[in-house]
Amino acid sequence: MFAAKEKERPPKRSFAYIKNKIYRDRLYYLMFLPVAVMTILFYYLPMVGIRFAFYEYTPFKKEFVGLDNFKELFFGVMSKNFWRAFNNTLFLSIVNLILATIISVVLALLLNDLKSRKIRGGIQTILYLPHFMSWVVVSSIFLIILSPQGGFINNILGFFGTEPIYFMANKKWWVPVYLFICRWKDTGWGTIIYLAALTGLNPELYEAAEIDGAGKFKQALYVTLPGLMTTIITVFVLNLGKVLNIFESVFVLGNDQVKEVSDVISVMAYRIGMKGADYGMGTAIGLFKSVVGLVLVLITDEINKKIRGSSLL
Repeated sequence: MFAAKEKERPPKRSFAYIKNKIYRDRLYYLMFLPVAVMTILFYYLPMVGIRFAFYEYTPFKKEFVGLDNFKELFFGVMSKNFWRAFNNTLFLSIVNLILATIISVVLALLLNDLKSRKIRGGIQTILYLPHFMSWVVVSSIFLIILSPQGGFINNILGFFGTEPIYFMANKKWWVPVYLFICRWKDTGWGTIIYLAALTGLNPELYEAAEIDGAGKFKQALYVTLPGLMTTIITVFVLNLGKVLNIFESVFVLGNDQVKEVSDVISVMAYRIGMKGADYGMGTAIGLFKSVVGLVLVLITDEINKKIRGSSLL
């Protein structure tokens, strides 16, 4: 009888088998539906507009020009501004990504070693809160704190006889201040992933290391970090694909006085495509940014494959 029932069961990958599986898991698919719809609407449908990168497309003209937009970007009149924005984007994003990885891992290790759950929970809450503030609010807070007229930092400098510094309009100070603000806002959130990964490490490894005479530092170096390495590389590769996507933070904190060090590709695309109404050129900049992001992810994944012997993609 059991053998007969087995024969009646539809073979895997058949239409009947797939239909039965979908019906059985229908509630899960229903839960996933809003995410799928949002992804299609905001990530896949807009990709149809990629074709405008090959058009001279303004409110008054729409003409196919092939690769002319890219030639103008790379070698034309605006090439100087474009390559400056490209270099600024890579520098700000990669330095920010490296700092985010190092600081988040170190904070996760320190928080994990705290014995008091109340103290650890309080510190975590304080660290996480800035992440939920919009960049407009964050920029307003720091513009007030760093203001040359009555700002908290300049008041302290004035107490020691130092002239007021307009941090956000000074090319020398803008980059370090920007990186500090980014880390203040997002480091706490980044530690969540590493704290979660730490809970999955085998406690017997620490016991064995302690028996062998390893202190806290050596335990972190030879047990914790190797255990976190897969998570660190995974997060790094995923974030590397978004290194050219910085927009809002630079848009609200940048200004014309520091344009030489603050202008990035996304802001340039917005300025040319939306404010300048040159939709073709703006789309070309966006397409180039996406291709570079893809290449960076593939290169990093290949390096990871050479080092660890497995791919993340």
